[in-house]
Amino acid sequence: MAKALTTKAVEALKPDASRREIPDPALSGLYLVVQPSGAKSWALRYRYAGKPKKLTLGKWPIMGVAAARSAASEAIEAVEHGNDPGAAKRKAKAARIEAQLSERDKIKTLVEQYTTRHLSKLKSGADVQAQLARHVLPSWGDRKIQDIGKRDVIDLLDGIADSGRVVTANRVRAYLSSFFNWCVERDVIAASPLFGVKPVAKEASRERVLSDDEIRWLWRAGDDLGQPWGQIAKLLLLTGQRRAEVVGMTDSEITGDLWHLEADRTKNGRAHDVPLSKAAQDILTGVERIKGPNGYVFTTTGESPVSGFTKGRDRLHRRMAEIASEETGEPVEIPHWTFHDLRRSAATGMARLGIPVRVTEAVLNHSSGTGGGIVAVYQRHDYADEKRAALDAWARLVADLVEGCADNVVQIEGAAR
Repeated sequence: MAKALTTKAVEALKPDASRREIPDPALSGLYLVVQPSGAKSWALRYRYAGKPKKLTLGKWPIMGVAAARSAASEAIEAVEHGNDPGAAKRKAKAARIEAQLSERDKIKTLVEQYTTRHLSKLKSGADVQAQLARHVLPSWGDRKIQDIGKRDVIDLLDGIADSGRVVTANRVRAYLSSFFNWCVERDVIAASPLFGVKPVAKEASRERVLSDDEIRWLWRAGDDLGQPWGQIAKLLLLTGQRRAEVVGMTDSEITGDLWHLEADRTKNGRAHDVPLSKAAQDILTGVERIKGPNGYVFTTTGESPVSGFTKGRDRLHRRMAEIASEETGEPVEIPHWTFHDLRRSAATGMARLGIPVRVTEAVLNHSSGTGGGIVAVYQRHDYADEKRAALDAWARLVADLVEGCADNVVQIEGAAR
C-alpha cells in the first residue's frame, strides 16, 4: 500500500519536464500538482451530477499537507450534500472581485491614492488632505466617484458656505477640482463634475489685524494654554513667518539666535534666515521637547509636526474672550481671526514702527512687492542687520502691549518708508 504524503515527501519531490499529478493515498481524489517550474499546489478531483470536476485547493507551502486534506474533506462533504464546491468557489471569487471593484471606485479609496501619489509630493499636501478628510469624506467617502454629479458638488459647497465658511467653501472647490482632474487623467472618470461650478462667492482680500488689546489677550491666552498652541501663536506673532514654517520648525534649523529655513521649507522656494529676538528665544527654550528622528520643536508624537490647527486656534480664541471679559467686566465678542492674521499683524506692527517696507518684506520672505521682479534679480543684499533690528523692535512693542505701556510708539533709529 502506498504511503500517505508527508511534508518531507512533498518537499523532496522534484519537477519533471511535464506537469505531474501525484495522488495522496490518505484521501481519495486529493492530488499534489507539480509544475515543470517547480511550483506545487493541491487539487481535488471529484464527480458532480455525473460529470468529472476539478477543484484547486491552494498552493504549497502556504497550504500544508494537513490543511490540504482538511479542505478536500470539506469539499467532498459539500458534494455529498448535493453542492458543487467548484461552483461555490467561483461564485465567492466573483463576489470578491466585485467588492474590490466597488471599493476601487469609492471616493475614500481614490482620495487615499491621490494623497499617496500626488499630495504627498506637495508642500501644501497635508493641508489639502486634511480639508478633504474634514469636508468631503464624511459625506462622500463611501460613494462611487461615478455617482458624484454637479448638483452633489454644489450642495456640498453650499452647505459649507451656509455654515459661515465661504472662504473654506472656495478652497474645497479648488481642492476638489484638482482631485477630479487627477481622476480624469487616470481614466477613472470621463469628465469632472466640477466643470462649470463657480466659486461660492467672491472673496474680499483679508485685512484682519489684531488690535493692541487683542494682542495682549492673545499673549495671556498663550500663557494659559501653554504647549503647543500658546507657544506657536506667540512665535507666529513675533517672527511674522508662515504657519507651516513655524509648526515644521526643527532644532537643526536653529543656531543661536538665528533660524535658517532651507528653500524646500519656504512657500516661494527661497532659503530664508529669521533673526530670533530674545522673546522668541525664550519661547523656544521653554518648549518641552519630544524626541524624534526629525527633531521637530512642536510635536506631540516625535514623528510629525503638530496638527489640528482649527481646534488650536479655537481654544486660543475662546480663552482670549474669557480674558477680555474678565478685564472689562462684561462679555466681549472678539472678531474671527486666523493664524495667518498674526503674520499680517506683525507686518502692520513693523510699519507702525516706521520700518521700511523693503525690510518688512525681507522679514516676511516676500518674493513680490518692492522685492520682486528685476529688484529680486539684481538686489542681493540680504538685510540681515535690518531684519534683526526690525524683529527686535517689534518684540519690544509686543512686550509693551502685553504690559499695557505702549501708548507712545517710538520708531527705530534711521527707519524710513
